[in-house]
Amino acid sequence: MDITVIVPLFNETESLPELAAWIRRVMDQHGFSYEVIMVDDGSTDGSWDTVGRLAAENPAIHGISFRRNYGKSAALYEGFAAAEGNVVITMDADLQDSPDEIPELYRMIVEEGYDVVSGWKQHRQDNKLTKNLPSKLYNWTARKVTGIKLHDMNCGLKAYKKEVVKSIEVYGEMHRYIPYLAKNAGYVKIGEKPVHHQKRKYGVSKFGLERFVNGFLDLMSLWFLSKFGKKPMHFFGTSGILMFLIGFIMTAWVIIAKLVHQAQGIRYRAVTDQPLFYLALLAVVLGALFFLTGFIGEMISRSSASRNDYNVKARF
Repeated sequence: MDITVIVPLFNETESLPELAAWIRRVMDQHGFSYEVIMVDDGSTDGSWDTVGRLAAENPAIHGISFRRNYGKSAALYEGFAAAEGNVVITMDADLQDSPDEIPELYRMIVEEGYDVVSGWKQHRQDNKLTKNLPSKLYNWTARKVTGIKLHDMNCGLKAYKKEVVKSIEVYGEMHRYIPYLAKNAGYVKIGEKPVHHQKRKYGVSKFGLERFVNGFLDLMSLWFLSKFGKKPMHFFGTSGILMFLIGFIMTAWVIIAKLVHQAQGIRYRAVTDQPLFYLALLAVVLGALFFLTGFIGEMISRSSASRNDYNVKARF
């Protein structure tokens, strides 16, 4: 099978018939063998019934339904697990992503050898204040942290080699950083394609400004796990030793200064009267706690069933 199209959806019953017809038209026009996996993320507006009717009309359409709303990452995880196409394409169900982009995305994967191709909404049809400006800041931060030069990391329209989606685990709200997950799994040929972004035709947006705060926190989590997930002592141990040494030096400085002034008959303050002494004690205690945290992290890491899971490219 050439292509699997995964469509996560939540309360999009109005847009689904038009989207399904559009995808079918593009696929038939280019002669692709394909399947469409619509993942209903606990919709309450009858979207699942609509998916059932569409599947009855087109055998290429398959459906997965959650009992409640779990989020886009969960929907993509289930879609990736079920995908059988050589190229997997994800798109949103709200008609803002154009299926006309599919042939070029497919070509970039198959002919140019990209592992991942991410869409880039150069001309967004969203509110500039609430969507565009925060999105620019979010993507700038993501580029700096991940080292992946994408203008629109969170674009829902993406294409992947099948082996990529089978090698990564999307969870929580990590769908925003699938290119980074792919990079950490060893798939480093990541490209970008400018795509047409359309105004929402039906319904309302499911995303608020809180996604940018949550997105930043998720990015920090992914960065930490990619750097220190299998070696936590390298972070906590180094930080702990540094803080302990700083606290020890500060403590020694306060005590030695007091003894020198006392020996010279110079007026001096008691060690316990100096704020620096308590800051030094705090640094020593925090340093010790960080170091112990590193030990505990190492014990957990070495007990993990996935401690020796590696993505092997080839064997002879």
